[in-house]
Amino acid sequence: HANKPGDPCGLIRRLMIMLYDGLVIVALLMLATTLAMSLGMENRTAGKDPLYTAGLLVVWFQYLDWCWRHGGMTLGMRAWRVRIENTDGGRPGWGQSAIRFLVSFLSAAMAGLGFIWSLFRSDRRTWHDLASNTRLIRFR
Repeated sequence: HANKPGDPCGLIRRLMIMLYDGLVIVALLMLATTLAMSLGMENRTAGKDPLYTAGLLVVWFQYLDWCWRHGGMTLGMRAWRVRIENTDGGRPGWGQSAIRFLVSFLSAAMAGLGFIWSLFRSDRRTWHDLASNTRLIRFR
C-alpha cells in the first residue's frame, strides 16, 4: 500500500534524513572546532583526544536532543515530513533522546543491522527506536 501520513518511516527515508542532518551536524562540529581552536585547543584529533571527542559528541547530541524535544523533528526530518514521538504519542524526554543517540551508534556499528532490523518489522522501528521507546512517523 502507498505510504500515508501517520505511517511509520521507512529505511530509505531515514537514510535521506540522516544525509540532510549530517550536513547540519558537520557544520555544527566545524563551528565547535573553531571555538575549541580559539580557546587554545589546536592540533586536536577526534577519536584520539578524549576531551575534544567528548565535546564534539555533546554538540552532536545537543542538536538532536533540542530538535526532538522542542519541535519533534530535526531539519532533515522536517524536509522529509517525519516527526519523532514516544510510544505514547508525545515528544521524547531527555533520557529517551540520550538512549536513542547512544544506541544509534550500536545500530550503525553492527554493519547497519540496527537499521536493517526495521525492514523486518511492520512498525519499521530500529534498535534505537525500540531501546528508547520512540518511533518516527510520517506527516503531511
